[in-house]
Amino acid sequence: MTATDIFGIDHAGGACRALRRSAALASICLYLAVRSVAADAATITFSLDFPNSSPEHYSIAVQSDGHAHYESSGKLAADSDVRDDYQTDFTFSDSTRTRIFELASQAHYFSGKVDSGNKKLAFTGKKTLVYRDGQRNSSADYNYSQQAPVQQLTSLFQSVAATMEFGRRLTYFHHYQKLALDDELKRMEDQAKNGDLGELQAVSPILQSIYEDTSVINVVRARARRIIEMRSFAAAK
Repeated sequence: MTATDIFGIDHAGGACRALRRSAALASICLYLAVRSVAADAATITFSLDFPNSSPEHYSIAVQSDGHAHYESSGKLAADSDVRDDYQTDFTFSDSTRTRIFELASQAHYFSGKVDSGNKKLAFTGKKTLVYRDGQRNSSADYNYSQQAPVQQLTSLFQSVAATMEFGRRLTYFHHYQKLALDDELKRMEDQAKNGDLGELQAVSPILQSIYEDTSVINVVRARARRIIEMRSFAAAK
């Protein structure tokens, strides 16, 4: 027995049309929900421009879900002739991501006056903080800020940039200048021990590739492994 036998042709046709309308409505609602989430997603970007430094420019953009993009340009080192542009994606740890967006809120999303305005201070690079979401789009340029949340964000992003630049140099040295890896990893290990590097997990792929490369001397591989373990310990705390 068919639906037409029970309900009649008109009733069955109406039920089918209602089901199609419901499916179409559900699709529209899903599409609007996705658009709404995308529109409300927040992104914070920190950039620094400092001519004649290494690097001369870098920026870190972090989304509210922790996904981040880093890019920089300039010499590999102050005394190097090698210049290139570098970019990579990584994911912030949950604790750091949460901290970044809390500090942005405390800094009123970088609206209003952020720079101290003190012209006697040494220039340490043009810094820019940008906040964007579905409701806000604000930014601030500064050399030095007296706002504690901005100071903390600046230190945090600079420590992450230092990590990413180690990743940039290690990637180059691993491919083209393996004898330079020892000194570079020594410096990285010392700075990591001093707490000067943030988000070490962002460069774990290059550290892992060095550790697994049997053409690299054992002392260098061992140092790369120790830094990986420092990252693992920090993540577990």
